[in-house]
Amino acid sequence: MWTDIFILIGGLVLILLGASGLTDGAASVAKRFHISDLVIGLTIVAFGTSAPELVISVLSAIQGSAEMAIGNVVGSNIFNVLMIIGCTALVRPIQVGQGTMSKEIPLVILSALTLTFFANDRFLDGENINVISRIDGLVLLCFFLIFMRYTFAIAHNGNENGGEGEKVKVLPIWKSSLYIIGGLAGLIFGGQLFVDGASGIARSLGVSESVIGLTLVAGGTSLPELATSVTAALKRNPGIAIGNVIGSNLFNIFFVLGCSASISPLPMGNINNIDMAVLIGSSVLFWLVGWFFKKRTITRIEGILMILCYIVYTTFLISQQ
Repeated sequence: MWTDIFILIGGLVLILLGASGLTDGAASVAKRFHISDLVIGLTIVAFGTSAPELVISVLSAIQGSAEMAIGNVVGSNIFNVLMIIGCTALVRPIQVGQGTMSKEIPLVILSALTLTFFANDRFLDGENINVISRIDGLVLLCFFLIFMRYTFAIAHNGNENGGEGEKVKVLPIWKSSLYIIGGLAGLIFGGQLFVDGASGIARSLGVSESVIGLTLVAGGTSLPELATSVTAALKRNPGIAIGNVIGSNLFNIFFVLGCSASISPLPMGNINNIDMAVLIGSSVLFWLVGWFFKKRTITRIEGILMILCYIVYTTFLISQQ
């Protein structure tokens, strides 16, 4: 138990250091090449911080632990929206661009609806079990390619920055690259250490695999996104903060689950429609809070509301054990 706790703490330290390095490097690259913070957040930062989900879900699929693979993605996306956006808004209210409200966040809602559709074989097709099939996985990968095409179109058109921020220091290209690579390495290895430690603690307490996937593993693999988004908010780079969450959620469903299901069909197991409803609901809430109270700004009050929603969901999961 104590060994697992030390591993968990060591992973957390690596995650925090990696997040700071990655944010500085990515922001410098954005300024040097006149690319918007939002696009950097949607691509390099989002994909880098989602690397732990990709590794864990693919390995889980190969090893036949489907519940861990799916629970990791569903739980991570719920955590990303409710906890990361909530905590980031609590640190500093997030200004959201018009394009983000009308295009990117609706894509997050679409991804949740698509996964829910694929996860309901028994209801829709009369099958014996709910499973994300290889065909479903290939369709998800096609959606991912469409999303990438859209993202590059944003970069080409030079669309919104996602808000004005503080002056970002443009580093030499070698130093920016070193910060990004070192930051990603810290996030990936730190995330893996955190998950190993958390999973060891959870199993010693007799918690089921589905709950481990939806909570501890999901939260652990999402810590890079949390650290990166909060750090970006503190450094007044809201485009990176919100783009990171949007890009990570789309990457998780379309690419991570797409790859995992293409390798091996993923039975849903104990991941049910309550979890899928929370996934959809959190995505819709993400869109709604951008419009209410203060237009296109996620306020501290709304951030607290999102955090409370996550606490209620987690409490519900634990109570079902």
